[in-house]
Amino acid sequence: MAYEPIRIIESTVVPIDIDNIDTDQIIPARFLKATSRDADFGAKLFADWRYTGDGKERKDFPLNTFKRDSKILLAGENFGCGSSREHAAWAIFDYGFRVVIARSFADIFKTNAFNNGILAISIPEDVHARLLAQVRENQDAKVTVDLPRNLITFNAGQERHFFEINPFRSQCLQEGLDLLDFLVSRKSSIIEFERNRYLS
Repeated sequence: MAYEPIRIIESTVVPIDIDNIDTDQIIPARFLKATSRDADFGAKLFADWRYTGDGKERKDFPLNTFKRDSKILLAGENFGCGSSREHAAWAIFDYGFRVVIARSFADIFKTNAFNNGILAISIPEDVHARLLAQVRENQDAKVTVDLPRNLITFNAGQERHFFEINPFRSQCLQEGLDLLDFLVSRKSSIIEFERNRYLS
């Protein structure tokens, strides 16, 4: 499945500063019966934290109080731990987030995120603290994520932090391709390689 390419994203941020958020909290298990991407998983993102028992929005939960059109989610340590359910990445993407910034990620979630068009960025604790402070002080504050330069900019451009990303993952995200799309896009080169290999 192809996605809108990620190059430069400038957006407000939704902060959920909780460590060890697991995939069952991201998308509760009762919603896993649906296996199609068109099941509106975004409406179910953080459902047990986001809604009361009778389905009303909790007034103190960040998804209900911060900007609804934010493309960046700010989380804590070990985000996406727990089960390997790909639905967690689906829910985050379907809500509208294209970038998740955290102090660290569970490995399987990070892989699922990249495979589903989400840029997952790990940042040091001190940078995280300053970014969180900006977001809490001003909901309208923008953060810029420049994927070609591996750069996050915030605090009106005064704070700059370079992040690390696997070059292949970066290329796929910038081209808007998942792994299958990437292989298909290189079909002619693969065929040519195989033809030359058998002829040699």
